[in-house]
Amino acid sequence: MKRKEIDEMAVKDLRERLEVEKQNLNKMKMNHVISPLEDTSAIKKAKADIARMMTVLAEKDKQN
Repeated sequence: MKRKEIDEMAVKDLRERLEVEKQNLNKMKMNHVISPLEDTSAIKKAKADIARMMTVLAEKDKQN
């Protein structure tokens, strides 16, 4: 997910999407332990997306 897309999201939507992405990351990690994923870079990309969302959320909270 691009930074621009995240910036355009409302705070409520961003919080909801963040929780969904965290759950998806946990599922990916568990699946990877059981049987290795074909695309292991998906875990790294998911972590980066979560970090971006958390950064934007912190900035929006700071502004208000």
